[in-house]
Amino acid sequence: MEENKDNTIEKDLVANDIPPELKVAGNQRRDSEARWYVLHTFNGYETVAEDNLKKVIEKYHLEDRVLEIFIPTEDIMTEKKDGTKMIKTQHSMPTYIFVKMIYGDDIWHTITRTRGITGFVGPKGRPLPLSNTDVMKMRLERKLNTKVAFEVDDVVNIIDGPLMGQTAKITAVDAANHKITVVVNMFGRSNKVELHTSQVKALEN
Repeated sequence: MEENKDNTIEKDLVANDIPPELKVAGNQRRDSEARWYVLHTFNGYETVAEDNLKKVIEKYHLEDRVLEIFIPTEDIMTEKKDGTKMIKTQHSMPTYIFVKMIYGDDIWHTITRTRGITGFVGPKGRPLPLSNTDVMKMRLERKLNTKVAFEVDDVVNIIDGPLMGQTAKITAVDAANHKITVVVNMFGRSNKVELHTSQVKALEN
């Protein structure tokens, strides 16, 4: 019986036949209904799980249900054997990825069957949305609250992370993901570093 039920869900998704009460009209309504959830992954498979989930979203036309995917990262200063120092980005919460979505039982199997994902974080594996307090603490909404007003060749001050206090020049802008690439002088060498727009501010004249 359970297998037949799963097949029905998969067929519904292929046909994009989502129940009317779960359909979403407009970005404003989507954002108001969506909540942040936590997915558990195999260790070291965070990026793989993210890529596979994006493919699943596209395959089953779930763009109006799964709005954002976020993997927490942090920049740390590392030193090579020859003494050269560099900035390395690593996952700050291994085995977890965060997803902003409009949850429904109709897509539970599709999400949890995605390669690399072992399930939702919550009681008995059932989805439990993060509280507004947790969302604020983790700055999960910072991409929505940050307006991309930077352009290539702009000079900015870095206000967050291991390079805080340094001045950098923008070489590339990824407006869709609110990220920029900057050139910063470290230890007498020019290095390219990717930053979130919330980590910099325009250089005051």
